[in-house]
Parts: sequence; C-alpha cells; structure tokens
Amino acid sequence: MANLLTYCAGDPLQPIALIRTPFPDKFSIPRQPGLAPSVTARIEFTGDFDHLASIQGIEQHSHLWLLFEFNQHRDHGWRERVRPPRLGGNKSMGVFATRSPFRPNNIGLSVVKLVEVVREPEVALVVAGADLLDQTPIMDIKPYVPYVDCLPDARSEFAQAKPAPLSVHFTDQARLQLSEHQQLRPELGAVLVEVLSQDPRPAYHASKNPDKRYASRLYDLDVHWHVRDQQLWVTAITGDHD
Repeated sequence: MANLLTYCAGDPLQPIALIRTPFPDKFSIPRQPGLAPSVTARIEFTGDFDHLASIQGIEQHSHLWLLFEFNQHRDHGWRERVRPPRLGGNKSMGVFATRSPFRPNNIGLSVVKLVEVVREPEVALVVAGADLLDQTPIMDIKPYVPYVDCLPDARSEFAQAKPAPLSVHFTDQARLQLSEHQQLRPELGAVLVEVLSQDPRPAYHASKNPDKRYASRLYDLDVHWHVRDQQLWVTAITGDHD
C-alpha cells in the first residue's frame, strides 16, 4: 500500500510528444499497428522533451514501442466487458483480455517502424504503420528489441492471424480524383488500399446493413465507398476545396 500511495502522490503523467497521422477521426483507423505500412506519421516532441539528447542513438533501432493515451476516451469511463470487433461485435470479453480503448487508465501500446530521425528545426521522428488518431498524446517511447519482444511461441486464440482483406476497386471517377490528389500525396493510392482493405465497417454492419454507404476522412479528404460482394468500391475522393 505504501508504494501505491507514493505513486499516487507523485507527479502526474505528462505527454512527451504528439503524433501527426492521416486519421483526423477514429473511423477507418487500422485496428492494429502495421496493417497499413504505407501510412507515415510524425512524432513531434513537446516542451522540455524537444531535445536531441533524448533520442541520441534511437536510429540503431528499426522499430519502436509507443505508449500513448486514448485521449478521446477520458470522459467515457472504462468497461469491465467489451465486444471486440474481431469477434464480430457479438461476443463480450473482459477488457484486460482485449486491446479495447475503454480501459481504466486509457493507456495504449503500439509498435511502429522508424523511418527517419528529424533533428532540425525541431526534434521529430517519422514512423510507419501507426494506428493512432491524429494528435494523440505520446506518453513514452521505447525501442523494440527483437530477441525479447518477438516470441515465436506466443498465441492468441481469437486473433491468430490478421483478417482476410477486402479487394479494393475504384470507379472511373474515383480513379481520376485519386490521380489528381496523388500529385500532392504520391502515397495516397497505397494508403487507401491498405486502410480500406481492412474493412473499417463496424462488425455488425457487415451482416445487418450490407448496402450502407460510408465516408472515411483521411488527411483532408473525404473518401466515399461501399462494399458489394466482398469487394470494396471507392466511388469518390473529395477535398475541402473541391
């Protein structure tokens, strides 16, 4: 009990950085890291943590662990039982048996690939494969160490492998719009395919409302799409100034 009281009386946790990602809202964010490897994000250090000394040697690691705050869930409370999308949203499990954001302390963990170390004018890290909302607070960064972090005998019975992806297709109109927007963002086509092939629909929509039309917000774009016969069709890609 003494240790617990000491911890509670100490300084509160504070973010060391914010991450800038293409995901301004939660819909369409990949449900796990690494599923959209073409998605790059920028970790921008803040306040007292914006110093080169704090990241010296970080380029010796190919991947990093990010500890972050599910900051949009601060006021939602935690749930003892949740319904993982991987189980179709129909079966509940204990929150500590899942990666649900509805946790007592709103802390998440994600592994990303280190792409670039930016040293000036501000200290920043460019990473790939992030599954985080834009401007998510980063609480800590630790190196991914393969010989201890990669466990070949590990198992997860309800998530043994990543789900089979949907095939992604573009209408003629959407393909023309994609070509226009790729002049500014050459990676856009790959990002769209990787993100949308994961089927961002809520699990219960796939069976109860198969004809529903959707719009995903990526960067400053609205991507309109629907699923037909297990094929995802992008019908329009519009920007704020279109």
